[in-house]
Amino acid sequence: MVELNNKKVLEQAAVVLRSEATAILDAIKILDDSFCKAIELLRDCTGSVVVTGMGKAGLIGRKISATLASTGTPSHFLHPAEAMHGDLGVLRNDDLILAISQSGETAELTQILPHIRSRKIPLIAMTSRRDSTLGKFASVVVETGRLKEADSLGVAPSTSTTVMLAIGDSMSFVLSGSRGFSHGDFAARHPGGSLGMRLLQVEEKMRPVEQCRLAGIDDTVRQIFARPLPSRRTGAVMIVGDNGQLVGIFTDSDLARLFENRQDNTLDRPIHEVMTIHPTSVLEGTRLEDAVALLESRRLSELPVIDKNGCPSGLIDVVDLVGADFAATAKETNSRSPEQQEHSSAA
Repeated sequence: MVELNNKKVLEQAAVVLRSEATAILDAIKILDDSFCKAIELLRDCTGSVVVTGMGKAGLIGRKISATLASTGTPSHFLHPAEAMHGDLGVLRNDDLILAISQSGETAELTQILPHIRSRKIPLIAMTSRRDSTLGKFASVVVETGRLKEADSLGVAPSTSTTVMLAIGDSMSFVLSGSRGFSHGDFAARHPGGSLGMRLLQVEEKMRPVEQCRLAGIDDTVRQIFARPLPSRRTGAVMIVGDNGQLVGIFTDSDLARLFENRQDNTLDRPIHEVMTIHPTSVLEGTRLEDAVALLESRRLSELPVIDKNGCPSGLIDVVDLVGADFAATAKETNSRSPEQQEHSSAA
């Protein structure tokens, strides 16, 4: 076994990365009308885009299929070897095949090509050679180029599969863009995890106004905090004017600061004298991702949600976001300075 040398290890890693990065850039140079024709076929497909490939190319195919499906194009993967043992039955006449093979001569793949042709199912080939068996059966060939693999032996699929993946991504995203695929569409396909949560609208995660603490501008601090808490404790009171519009906010840390500064006498004064006026807020319909960005950039723990008339409809509380990756903003209210806590400028 060769003894490892850190400098040599990093040099070898750089060679691989540079080789693969260069191959992707070179792929840009060979993009031509065939890519555009492939996008047209994909867009016109009324069934599913069935992706197929063997070995490492098959693994890349699975990822491309998943990306297509998640960005608005129905798709699934067909294993070419299994296809010859019954799985060809999943194909419908309105489907489209995207077949991936760097050589274009993969035996398991080429043996299903006559059956695809007999069904008159359109076929897009992603391969290095138009004159390969796969290329000759294809309706459109998207070339990957003649590539040298990045491993020391020059044989392990690496540079070729990287280029395949990049071309597959470009197909997926050009296609979704041409269809006007929106954040809402993406959210509908990614309801789970932190990614799905980011794409939700604030209404789906906020505490509705019925579960929030509201007060009038002339209510005293003592009166407000003596009232029963809503069913879910929150660290903020939203203050509304006579017209019901949000005019201020007062948080638990504001209350703590009054005690720290020995301003006990303010407890029996109207809350408008100590509240933060024109608090940062977001409109209904705002993406949760954007609301979280505000929480993080302004180091806030609570964010009012208002309707088009400026009236509170709910509250985003950072404690409700715990567990999501973007909720790394811990509730630091008690340790923040007044400048950090300032709710400056209304949304």
